[in-house]
Amino acid sequence: MTKDEQIFGKCPKVHQFWIMLNIGPHLRILFLLPVLQFSQSWSVNNFLMTGPKAYLIYSSSVAAGAQSGIEECKYQFAWDRWNCPERTLQLSSHGGLRSANRETAFVHAISSAGVMYTLTRNCSLGDFDNCGCDDSRNGQLGGQGWLWGGCSDNVGFGEAISKQFVDGLETGQDARAAMNLHNNEAGRKAVKSTMKRTCKCHGVSGSCTTQTCWLQLPEFREVGYYLKEKYHKALKVDLLQGVGNSAASRGAIAETFSSISKKELVHLEDSPDYCLENKTLGLLGTEGRECLKRGKTLSKWEKRSCKRLCGDCGLAVEERRADMVSSCNCKFHWCCAVKCEQCRKSVTKYFCVKKEKRERSGGGISRKKETKLKKKM
Repeated sequence: MTKDEQIFGKCPKVHQFWIMLNIGPHLRILFLLPVLQFSQSWSVNNFLMTGPKAYLIYSSSVAAGAQSGIEECKYQFAWDRWNCPERTLQLSSHGGLRSANRETAFVHAISSAGVMYTLTRNCSLGDFDNCGCDDSRNGQLGGQGWLWGGCSDNVGFGEAISKQFVDGLETGQDARAAMNLHNNEAGRKAVKSTMKRTCKCHGVSGSCTTQTCWLQLPEFREVGYYLKEKYHKALKVDLLQGVGNSAASRGAIAETFSSISKKELVHLEDSPDYCLENKTLGLLGTEGRECLKRGKTLSKWEKRSCKRLCGDCGLAVEERRADMVSSCNCKFHWCCAVKCEQCRKSVTKYFCVKKEKRERSGGGISRKKETKLKKKM
């Protein structure tokens, strides 16, 4: 019995995925998080204890960072046809090969960014003894009227450790591995590009004669927005046809990717039709998805979600009424309790359904309302 078989004897699904990735034990955590749910007897901490002890001080941050990347992916694509489904996050494979479309590119970039961001933040919080402020430029002139100073977030540290963990997932030397490494780097560049300069004024009586400034991490949401823009502008690289794993092929691949900015996302394949269910690729299609129609705080993208998810996919929009119960009229009572009433309100939600299904059920919106809805979409 091998060491892996001894470790995963009670968790065959995790073992199967471990073999599929074929990567080192201290790196597998990045894309195993969703898989670990298959076994209650297997925890993240148990898993990390199988790796080199030198990595254990960073392991919790790496795991949390990867998870934050997944959550941000779900937020950014909540109202898109592809909505970052769990089953596609473990580097989906088709015919023995991992996907290489623009969605895969985003997953790599946001995961890499999440790991780097969390490592950097935890460094600033003092969670690591071997990491502190980045004061390498303190005292230097930064611009007109200001100097570098204060305590900058140490993104150099986060970048270096993240690179060891995330890039270590790629053991191949083919075009797909090169694409993944490029997008990993784009994720790290996104964190650095969204850093915020914060300054403090110095001078007599509160004047701002000079300023000292330092760099701070933004909210991770800003990194997500930044990478979503890169996703829409992702570059397609045509390298799959006729490219093998010879030294000459690897040289051609390296030369191609070196000519592309490290800040840009790249992909090798076109995306599938996300309107349709595809069990092989783990895609559920848009039938049954909720969409948004009204709301003062909705963006234009969200307001058009019914057209994008339903109408453009050949589906009808079904209106459903639902009762929601929530706490309301809360009052503080001395001492020390808060008592609330339970308020019920009716809300309207919209879902994508097959046209014939809605017609058979006789439910949903009337033809008159449907005509108005189509005009608004």
